[in-house]
Amino acid sequence: MKFNHARKVATAHAITDLLAADGVDTREDLHAWLDHQANRAALRTVKGVGPKSIDYMGNLVGRSHVAVDVHLRAFAVDAGVPYLPYDELRAVYEEAAALLGHDKGGLEHAVWRRRSKAA
Repeated sequence: MKFNHARKVATAHAITDLLAADGVDTREDLHAWLDHQANRAALRTVKGVGPKSIDYMGNLVGRSHVAVDVHLRAFAVDAGVPYLPYDELRAVYEEAAALLGHDKGGLEHAVWRRRSKAA
């Protein structure tokens, strides 16, 4: 990981400490750990961790989430979707994936790849 800011390094350390304290040692452990709302809430207490970070972590361990970032927001604006709070925009992407018969995480990644090249 290439972090250029001390705050990001501190956030990574805090996440690592939290996971280690809860006995999360493997990808499978993290996958199961993220099933519990209390654990997701504990992650949110770490400075620098928001819903996008948690959704992205889920994707890294084989879950299928939409992690809304600036690229997904810009794509939505280009498509005529007004500004929506994180959870609502994530729900829009999830519904679009369902209507199109696509995996949520796959749609998120395709939009991210396309939009990140346009930025």
